[in-house]
Order: sequence, then structure tokens, then C-alpha cells
Amino acid sequence: MARSFGRLGPSVATLPRTIARALAVPEHCFMSDDVVVPPLPTTKPIRLIAETGRAVKGAQTAGFAMPSVETLLGLYRQMVLARRFDAQVTALTRQGRLATYPSALGQEACEIAAVASLAPNDWLFPTYRDTIALLTRGVSPVEILSFFRGDWHTGFDPHAHHISPQSTPLATQALHAVGLATAAKLKHDDVVALTFLGDGSTSEGDAHEAFNFASVWQSPTVFVIQNNQYAISVPFSKQSHARTLADRAIGYGMPGYFVDGNDVAAMYAVITAAVERARSGGGPTMIEGLTYRMEAHTNSDDPTRYREKGEVAEWQGRDPVDRLEKYLTAAGALTDDVRGSIAADAEVLAAATRGAMNETPVLDPLELFDHVYSAERPALLEQRAFLAHELAQTEQTLTEMAGRA
Repeated sequence: MARSFGRLGPSVATLPRTIARALAVPEHCFMSDDVVVPPLPTTKPIRLIAETGRAVKGAQTAGFAMPSVETLLGLYRQMVLARRFDAQVTALTRQGRLATYPSALGQEACEIAAVASLAPNDWLFPTYRDTIALLTRGVSPVEILSFFRGDWHTGFDPHAHHISPQSTPLATQALHAVGLATAAKLKHDDVVALTFLGDGSTSEGDAHEAFNFASVWQSPTVFVIQNNQYAISVPFSKQSHARTLADRAIGYGMPGYFVDGNDVAAMYAVITAAVERARSGGGPTMIEGLTYRMEAHTNSDDPTRYREKGEVAEWQGRDPVDRLEKYLTAAGALTDDVRGSIAADAEVLAAATRGAMNETPVLDPLELFDHVYSAERPALLEQRAFLAHELAQTEQTLTEMAGRA
């Protein structure tokens, strides 16, 4: 029997059984006898709220319904808190309190919508840029920032929050997400895995392996690609000749959705439907959120070397927080009192983050070699001894210099 895609689109023509058998798909891959061609991505990004703050009607909604005002107000609150946190951490990094920080300014709609679509038992697999997603999922600022302060550990308990450690190497977390989701399916656990990727990550071999494995095994995985236009300094036009990244889903036989990544209503509607589809046994979905990285790649990057001010200004006019604020204000849900209350909560969060960073952690550089292998290795012991010697020499030199001063 042909499999239906439910809210994500209708089933379309199936390949003849002879061709399906010729594909030699094993029974343990959880696929039906018929191979269903998934719906194609839209030519324009799916959108529910225009940049003016007005509701979108017609074909561009792709049949997705506007979330309730109550839901959108909750998303707005989380976006405001996330933006204030991001700004505060960026300031702390410029003060030298953190080694580095990749800002998510401008990408709030993608990340907040994704987290809001998950159930507590679902798993999130973030990249290095997705700190505001961790915040929204309930991880404390101190635990989040341990990763950027040089601590050897993740900072938070992955099992307590159902969040994998933030991944610095590109696309590696996508494979982990598919592995967890496939295991959950085999065990009949009610778990969906959602992983973030950047546009640059889709050029990695790990991304291809994750897409292919998820599709073949029909694992309950949702891939959310935040296309922020640049892989550090490389523009999208130099990364792929595809019309959109969502088009890549066609080759893997999974649904692909091209969404306005600055429209939190559209992102929430599409991701929620994809999560529901995965949970009901419908397999993986690829979602591209078209967005923009407003800040530098990290605090050590100079974006003026590869993008024009006019381009940044154009995307500022598409700001995801401002767009939702206009919509909620027109709907009568975002009064001055409500807006003020949310802003006050954001300042409390920022103050707590600053206060937590006033306590400088005592870090032992030799902990770098702990928890690498289950048993000691000669090469690692040699490296540890070398670093200990270098540190001792440095300390002796500093002491001698202080004595001469």
C-alpha cells in the first residue's frame, strides 16, 4: 500500500512494482513494496507572515495553517529572550570573557521554532551556533557557556536535556541524530531526532551519509538546514548549483521544504508537521530555512571583507523578531504591558548571564588529556608530560620576570 505524507503533502504516483523490486530494497529497511515519490519543494519559500507583519494568503502558504496567537506569543517571548542572551554573550566575548562565540543574531526564527516543535522525550542535535536553541530547551547560561570558556566537558548533561553536545566539526551531529533515531525506531521508542545543519555543512560527506541512511531506513529524523547564505566567507552561490538546498531531498527520496527562515510561524508549522510525520512512522524530512547571519561568523571574523553593507541592510528589513512583533501587535496580543514584561524578563536573563561570568573558572590545562581513551595510551602520556614541562617552564619564567620588576 502506498504511504501517505499526511499534512506534508499527498502521495503521488508510485513506481511500478517491477522497478521497485529492481531497486533491491531489503525488507529490514522499513519500506513498503511501493516506492512513493515525495512532494517537490516549492519554487518560492513557504511563508505565513509577510515582512510587513501581515498574514500571507494563497499558494505561498503551501497549505500550512497559521499557528494560534497564543503559540506565536510564546514563540515571540522565546525569541526576545534568545536575542538578548545572544547580545549579552557577544558583549562578554568582546570583553575577553569567552574565547569565541558564534552569534545566532537573525536566525532566531529557525532555532526557536525547531525547539518548540519537539516533545520533551525527543532529541536535539545542535551545531556550534545553536546556543539559543539550548537556552530555549532549558539549559542554563552557565552550562551553555562552559563550552566557550575552555572547559573540557560539555557543560550540561545531554541525557537530562535530550540534547547532544554542540558539534564544532561540520555535519558530524547529523549522523549521530540518524543513529539515535534509527535505534529508537528499532526499540519502538516514541522519539524523534531533530538536527540542525548550516548551508556549508550540506557540502560535507557526513551530511550525505546522514541523508541517505535516514531515507533508506526511514528513521524518524528531521533535518533543519539554516541557510544563512555564507559558509564563513563562502556565499551559497559558490557552494551549490542547486536551486535550493531543499531540492537535494529529491535525490534521497524524502520530502523537502523550502521555507522563509525569518518567518517563525512558517518554520513552526512546517517543522511541527515534519516531527509529527516522523513520529507516526513517515520517515525523515529535509527543511531549508532561508535566513541570514547578521553578525560575523565568530568574533574573530571580519564580514566586511566578503559582503556589502547594503546586503546586510536589506536583510535587516526582514528581521524575524520585528516581523512577528508587527503581526502580534496588529492582532491585539502584544500590548505595551506584555511587551514591557517580556523585555524585563530578557534583562533579568542578561544580568544573570553577566553575573555568572564574573566567576572565572579554574581550569587545569592538563585535563585536556583526561577522558580521551578508556585506558592510558603511551603517546597521550608523552604529550601530557611535554605540556606539563612547558607549563612549568612558563611559570618559572614569569616568576623570574616578576622578581626583576
